[in-house]
Amino acid sequence: MDLTWTEEEEAFRAEARAWLEANVPRGLPSGDTAPGFALHREWERELFDARWAVVSWPREYGGREATLFEWLIFEEEYHRAGGPQRVTQNGIFLLAPTLFEFGTQEQKDSILPRMAAAEDLWCQGWSEPDAGSDLAAIKSMAVRDDSGAGWRLTGQKTWTTRGAFCTHLFGLFRTDPSAERHRGLTYFLVPLAAEGVTVRGFGRLDGDEGFAEVFLEDALVPEGAVLGEVDRGWEVAMDTAGSERELTLRSPGRFQATAARLVELWRERPDPGLRDEVVRAWMDAEAYQLHTLQTVTRLAGGGRAGPEASLTKLFWSELDVRLHETALRLLGPEAELDGPWSKGFQFALAGPIYAGTNEIQRNVVAERVLGLPRR
Repeated sequence: MDLTWTEEEEAFRAEARAWLEANVPRGLPSGDTAPGFALHREWERELFDARWAVVSWPREYGGREATLFEWLIFEEEYHRAGGPQRVTQNGIFLLAPTLFEFGTQEQKDSILPRMAAAEDLWCQGWSEPDAGSDLAAIKSMAVRDDSGAGWRLTGQKTWTTRGAFCTHLFGLFRTDPSAERHRGLTYFLVPLAAEGVTVRGFGRLDGDEGFAEVFLEDALVPEGAVLGEVDRGWEVAMDTAGSERELTLRSPGRFQATAARLVELWRERPDPGLRDEVVRAWMDAEAYQLHTLQTVTRLAGGGRAGPEASLTKLFWSELDVRLHETALRLLGPEAELDGPWSKGFQFALAGPIYAGTNEIQRNVVAERVLGLPRR
C-alpha cells in the first residue's frame, strides 16, 4: 500500500478544498427535520451543479470519474470543511454501488442522474416490526400482478431514516414464501408516491421527525422495479450491506474531523485524566483511515467487499461512540448545553444498531472470518 499521493491527487485535493471552503454552508438545521431537509437538499443540488456530489461516478451521471482514492480525498476535505451530513447518502452511498453492480442500463440511466441531483431521495426499507437485525425474517410480500403489469407489494417497513421526506424506497420483499429464509427474496425499487403506499412519519425524543413507517397495501410497481434477479435479492442486499458497513457510508474523513474537534476541545479544557482517551481517539481515527486505504487498494485491484466488512462496521461504530463520550466528559455539566457534541453523541449511539447490530456483526466475524463453529 502506497501512502503517498500523486501530483494529480494533490491537485484534486487543492481544487476540492478551495471550492468547499468557499461554499460549505454553516449552521444548517438538522436534516431530519422538514425545514432542515429542504435546506440540505438545496445544498446537495449546489454540490451536483459543481460536479462534487458524486465525484467517482461517470461523467454522464454527474460525476468526475474520480478514483476511489480521490473519493477518499474529497470526503476528507468535505468533513474538514465542516460539510453537513448528506441527506442523499442512502441513495448515493448505499443504493448506487448496488445499482452499478446489478442494475440494468435502463435503470442506471433513469435513476442515477436524478439521485445525484437530489431530485429523487431514497430511503432504505429493510427493517420490519418483526425483522430488524434478522433481515431474513422479513414478511413483506411481493406477488406478480394477474394482468402482467408488474408486482403487488404488501407489508410494513419501519425505522425508515428520513422516509418522511424521501421520494423512493429500496428494500427486500419475499417473492417465494415456500423458500428457505435467505432465499425467495427480491430487491425492489419503490416510488413512495405509488398508489397503495402510505408513509407515516413519527417523532423522536430529540425532536427530529424524519423517521417513518411505510405501509404497502397491494401497491403496484412495474417489472423494472426489480433490481437484480427475482428470488435472489439476498445477494443484492448483501452488496448494499457491504457498502454500508465497509466503505461508502462512513468514510474516515468523518471521524478524523471529529477527532480533530475533540483535540481542540481538550486544548480549550485540558484535563490530564482524559488525555490518554483523547490521544487514543485520535489514533483510532487515523488507524481507520489507514485501514480504509488498505481496503481501497484491495478493491482497486479487483477485490470485493466480504465478511471483513463486519469488522470495519464494529470499529467505526464503536469509535464514534468513544469520540463523543470523551467530548461529553470534557464538557462536564455543560455537555447537555452543547448542541453539536450532544446531538452527535445521540446519533453515535445508533451506530452499533443500524447497518446490522454489532452483536450480529460479531457473529459474522466469528463464523465467516475466523471460521468458528455455530452454536
